[in-house]
Amino acid sequence: MRCIIYCCLLIFANLLLAQAPPSKLSDLEQQLTTIEKEKAELLHEIELAQLALLHQDLVANGLPKVHSDETVIHHQAFSLVYSEAHEQAKWVAHVISPKIVNGSVTRTNDFRIDPLVATETAVEEDYFIRIEKDGQTEYDGFGWDRGHLAPSADFRWSKIALSESYFYSNMSPQVPAFNRDSWAKVENLLRAYVYAQEVPLYVVTGGLLTEDLSVIERSINKVSIPNYFWKVAVDLQNKKGIAFLLPNAKADYPTEYCVKSIDEIEQLTGIDFYASLEDELEKSLESQKIASDWIIEVAKGDVPPLDYSLMPAKHFNTVMGSRQIGKKKGVHICGKVVRSRTTRKGNVMFNLDKAYPNEIFNVFIKKDDLIHFENNPIATYTNQEICAFGEVGKIGRTPTVYVADGKKIKLFLP
Repeated sequence: MRCIIYCCLLIFANLLLAQAPPSKLSDLEQQLTTIEKEKAELLHEIELAQLALLHQDLVANGLPKVHSDETVIHHQAFSLVYSEAHEQAKWVAHVISPKIVNGSVTRTNDFRIDPLVATETAVEEDYFIRIEKDGQTEYDGFGWDRGHLAPSADFRWSKIALSESYFYSNMSPQVPAFNRDSWAKVENLLRAYVYAQEVPLYVVTGGLLTEDLSVIERSINKVSIPNYFWKVAVDLQNKKGIAFLLPNAKADYPTEYCVKSIDEIEQLTGIDFYASLEDELEKSLESQKIASDWIIEVAKGDVPPLDYSLMPAKHFNTVMGSRQIGKKKGVHICGKVVRSRTTRKGNVMFNLDKAYPNEIFNVFIKKDDLIHFENNPIATYTNQEICAFGEVGKIGRTPTVYVADGKKIKLFLP
């Protein structure tokens, strides 16, 4: 009914405009322009008010403890402490708001100096040189991405916030394959959590800044290159906490392998996170290390690869084992059997660590070889950590170890 009424009014308005004299039409168009301008101004005021409330919430609940020799820089969308020695933030704190669910603001790419950093920040020439030649722009890159600490996509509900995320105070040198893959996956999973739970997340991010770091040699300000990046997050409504520590390099390991407790990141960085929270709540949040609360695949039963440092000699976890493809010699591949099945042809297939369709390593036993097993492999090894010995090949794109004898599979006992 509302649609019918609206359509009738629209038709009536168009008829009036069609019949209106030119001066009347001009007045109506001017009124419409004024209304649209007033609407834009009102929406801007609403955005500023929303940012102010979010910032108030961040200061009340999400900031680390600040030392006497540190100065907190507050932007509308995030806060940070800047490390002049490393020409990047020691930490950046922000809130991922549920407003991102309906956010539609796109990347602005307006990288610029942060005017609030008194000692000045890194600049474009710390990452690449822009060369104007024959009316064309060429770029001489130094090999590092300008990696966001507080990701721009976390602010896509606000033009102001998203633009602020391009301050150089929010950048750190990142290996391109890291920035665009494993680091992006951590950022994506936290946003996915907000989408699913419809709650705000209080996030703090930084590089692991130590005195012995290398620098971008061609940079003007000799920006330090962190070897590791960390990110901590808490959900105060559901009382959950999580942390991640990732090497600044192309990643072989899945995201859940990088899960830490916030306490562990505190020990590495010396930063006291969420210092304004009540002591018991802070203690509970910062001790948690439950990947299944945050990562959908883990909640369904997937597990991180086994710790390679616990492997006996010549034993490999599922990540290291993928490098043994086609070597024409038997090796031990160790992992947890998270899914097992009998194929239509009677063969037995195990998925190690990650189940179909995300499988990363298989164990394959031919139907004709099952007579060499004293017990039913599926009943014996499902949900067990095992080491399987055999040659590594592929089924489709998935690395697979082929096992022909029951004596070639043993339980993994570190």
